[in-house]
Amino acid sequence: MGADVPIFIYGFSAFAEGIGEKIHPINLQEKWYLVTYPNININTADVFQYQNLKRNTKYYSLQELLRLPFTNDFENVIRSNFAKVDEIIHLLSKYAPTRLTGTGSCVFSEFDNKENAYQVMDFIPNYATAFVAKSTNISPLRRLFIMNNLLN
Repeated sequence: MGADVPIFIYGFSAFAEGIGEKIHPINLQEKWYLVTYPNININTADVFQYQNLKRNTKYYSLQELLRLPFTNDFENVIRSNFAKVDEIIHLLSKYAPTRLTGTGSCVFSEFDNKENAYQVMDFIPNYATAFVAKSTNISPLRRLFIMNNLLN
């Protein structure tokens, strides 16, 4: 199981540190996302073997991270080794902030509204699949759990 899994158990937006053992709840503006899958698989263990993977990223506090532009140390490596990922990021970046998910291969683009996300989805290449999703600060399952406890 990946070190990032613990953060998903709690059911709320959070920032995780270490190997997922330090979890800090956060409340972010909810957005709409176009998630695009180029129909290729990228093995995370293999990505860590790439010689050009940046390995000396500076540590930032949560407050600093929320003020800085988003970066993903894997993105340049993945884009240079997987042409379809590079093509999708290049294309979608014309319409919205677009980034690689973790080590990929999915890419996500951020929108303020659902309509714009669906409009841009029309530009996705035929070899890829995509869907639109809304972010939430509390997962539907946690929300249901809270409501059931309030009613009982």
